[in-house]
Amino acid sequence: MRYENPWKILSSEIKYENAWIRVREDAVLNPAGKEGIYGTLHFKNKAIGIVPVDAEGYTWLVGQYRYPLNEYSWEIPMGGGKLEVDWIESAKRELLEETGISAQQWSIIGRVHTSNSVTDEEGLIFLAQELTLGESQPEETEVLQVRKVHLSEALEMCMRHEITDAISLIGLMKVAKLLDTSYLTPTP
Repeated sequence: MRYENPWKILSSEIKYENAWIRVREDAVLNPAGKEGIYGTLHFKNKAIGIVPVDAEGYTWLVGQYRYPLNEYSWEIPMGGGKLEVDWIESAKRELLEETGISAQQWSIIGRVHTSNSVTDEEGLIFLAQELTLGESQPEETEVLQVRKVHLSEALEMCMRHEITDAISLIGLMKVAKLLDTSYLTPTP
């Protein structure tokens, strides 16, 4: 089914721009026909999240201090990928960079819009399997902790609000649904 856009843009102005984002303000006619403004945040990279899972049902989380939130955050490995670079290549780079892990098997498990009322940011979430462990190579702006946890513990962290990042929540919940339920209970 095709839906028509009920919004009409009267004018558009870039209010702020840097290497990563652009903020645009539009003068609009809203769906009720009244004049107003609408601000949109455009990301110059695509969001990429990876849930690495080994044969025993363990995954790796990355902890880091998130400047915009002013708090520490546990997340799946993730980052930005240049628009002109293939999604999977960016996912492989991010996983290796943040955790030191490479994977032989890759599956796309989700497409997300991170906050579609204010941004056009699109993300893809990957499941990475058949893992090889190595040394992480974080960027200079990243002070990361890498933590191996069973998928069941990562899901509990989601339920206890210890993982609050949207891409991480979606990725972990989708992996739990997609994989055999035996992954949900750690082996003794």
